[in-house]
Amino acid sequence: MSLLTVVRDVCAVVGVVAPTSVFSGINSNRTMFEMLANANEMAQRIAGDLRDWTAMRTSVTFTGDGVTTAFNLPANYRRMLKTSHVWRSTDTMQPMRFFPDTDEWMQRRAAGEADAWGEWTIYGGQMYIFPAMGGDTTARFTYLDRNPVALASGGYGERFQADEDSFRLDERALKLGMIFNWKQQKGSPYAEDMGTYSDCMANLMGPDSPAPTILGNMPISSQARVAYPWPSSWGAS
Repeated sequence: MSLLTVVRDVCAVVGVVAPTSVFSGINSNRTMFEMLANANEMAQRIAGDLRDWTAMRTSVTFTGDGVTTAFNLPANYRRMLKTSHVWRSTDTMQPMRFFPDTDEWMQRRAAGEADAWGEWTIYGGQMYIFPAMGGDTTARFTYLDRNPVALASGGYGERFQADEDSFRLDERALKLGMIFNWKQQKGSPYAEDMGTYSDCMANLMGPDSPAPTILGNMPISSQARVAYPWPSSWGAS
C-alpha cells in the first residue's frame, strides 16, 4: 500500500479532501504538509519506539586488525535491540561486557583493566571495543534499522519522499496511528481511535516475535514461556 493510498484513507476518516497526490504542490497545501509530517512521525514512532520489530532488525560484523578499537556505527543504525549483546568470535559462550557509563569506561582504560572476553561501549557515533581485536577476530551484533520507509526509487529511507513510497511495517497500523494523531493535534475527540490503534498494535506485536510453547524437558531459549503443567512423570515419586 502506497503512502498516497494510506493518506487518502486517513482523509476519508478525518474529514478532509482526499488528494490526488501528497507531494504535488505541497508547499502551498497546508493540509498535505501536515499530513506528510503526520505520516513521517507515526512511521518513526511505530518502527522505532514500540518494539524491536523483526522486519527492522539487521546485523553488522566488525573485523579487528590488532590496533583499531573504535568502529563507525552503520549509517542505518538507530539503536541496539533491547536484548542485544556484542559477540566476539574468540568467545561464543560469553558476550562482551557493556559499559553504559562513559566515565567508567575511561577509568578502566586509564587503569589498564579489561575483562578477558572483551568490553564495549558506544559514544560519538562509534562503538568502542577493548582490547583491540586481532586480525582473525570479529565482533557482531544486531541492531534496529532507522529507515522505516521503502522508497519507490529503491532502498530505504527515514522519511517519505514520493507518493508511491510505502511503510515497511503494517500499513493499517500507520493509517490508524495517523488518524488518532491527527485528531489529537486538531483538538478532536480521539480516545476511541487511539484505542483502535492500540488494539491493532497489540495484535501485531505478539505474532512478530512469539515465544515458543515447549512440552517436555528439552533445553529451551530464554524467550520461552511455560504454557502447560509439567509432564506427570516429573512429579512421580
